Amino acid sequence: MKEQIDLYKYENELLNKGYKLIAGCDEAGRGSLVGSVYCASVILDPLNKIEGLNDSKQLTEKKREKLYLEIKEKALFYKIVAIDNETIDKINILEASRLGMMNAVKELGVKPDYILTDYMKLYDIDTPVLDLAHGDALSASIAAASILAKVERDHYLIELDKEYPEYHFKENKGYATKSHKEALKKYGPTKLHRMSYAPVKEVTLIQYSLDI
Repeated sequence: MKEQIDLYKYENELLNKGYKLIAGCDEAGRGSLVGSVYCASVILDPLNKIEGLNDSKQLTEKKREKLYLEIKEKALFYKIVAIDNETIDKINILEASRLGMMNAVKELGVKPDYILTDYMKLYDIDTPVLDLAHGDALSASIAAASILAKVERDHYLIELDKEYPEYHFKENKGYATKSHKEALKKYGPTKLHRMSYAPVKEVTLIQYSLDI
């Protein structure tokens, strides 16, 4: 039988050490070929725990949407930010994700006492940080941030689908699925595609070679 993970383990240990405002950070959309990467920071209320939190990728869409609303209602503080595709192309996706998490922390409205991240080191922040591998499956705060970032980005891609229906973004969420890559070859990249990503770059180079 699989051992049940206590998602509040890290938060409880930190609370017992005297830390009060513990922020979890995560992102969504790093592997997508299009649009912004979304990052979130959340400080949960230790007296109002949320049941069912987990890595957003392990949850159904219906469950994510329900938790998304519950987190917004019950969290002490939260912030969601987006870093656009042009910035991603300029500084790379790792640094864009880091920037998004740092901005989310700085814009929380309160300075956290401690920060937990999903394996992301944060700089220029005068607060202790613990970067946990697979943190979204180990920490309630990181899981909550993962859900906020994922659902917010999904909503963004659903809206983007209305502008570019030929890409079927609401089905593939901008990831390098077979249908997305076929649409890329047929229609070329949009202004929101990440030009530094290999599948987009390859199509752009092919189109350029055909034009000259």
